[in-house]
Amino acid sequence: MSDLRRALGDIHAIRKQVADRTEFRGYGPAAMVCVALFAVTAAAVQPYVAPDPAHMPVRYLSVWLVAAVLSLSVSAVTVYTRSRRMHSGLSDEMIRMAAQQFLPSLLAGLLVTLVLVFAVPQVVWMLSGLWQVIFSLGVFASCRSLPKTMFAPACLFLATGVAAIAVGDVRALQPWVMGVPFALGQLMIAAVLRFDAAAEEDDDA
Repeated sequence: MSDLRRALGDIHAIRKQVADRTEFRGYGPAAMVCVALFAVTAAAVQPYVAPDPAHMPVRYLSVWLVAAVLSLSVSAVTVYTRSRRMHSGLSDEMIRMAAQQFLPSLLAGLLVTLVLVFAVPQVVWMLSGLWQVIFSLGVFASCRSLPKTMFAPACLFLATGVAAIAVGDVRALQPWVMGVPFALGQLMIAAVLRFDAAAEEDDDA
């Protein structure tokens, strides 16, 4: 029985090593375009739901929370279906690896949001910049299993996040301070994924 457990452990370790060295193909360009559209829509809706976001932090948060939930839902479905198709028997390991790389940034973003909104609302204007910086860290963490050019959108999110924080006041809560960077960043990610897939098809031809 111990030999069987050892063998199963060895198989699991081998599968994990293979997954670690395989480029993750679960993210799809179409899903990233949808996420970009969600960001644009949220930016367009925000002035009607939270016209004074500095004094309506919960409303401001609700607009972008809905966009985030929709984005995560579309991304999760895409990751699951594409991984099953692209990675076959390794799909579970690949999905687990992708989650381990990106989930810490999502949890950090959630905790920072709760603290700023409910504990120090006077600095809630920092949210838009912090969200972008934290998201960039998630993209950076995922880069080792994605195309090398994924560093470009990660750097974009980092730069726009720092710029939003540098604004230094409630102007950072203007809708397009979030909408434009996230839309552009997600479109850049979609382009990277699309060109990488096209390059791989050319190599296989």
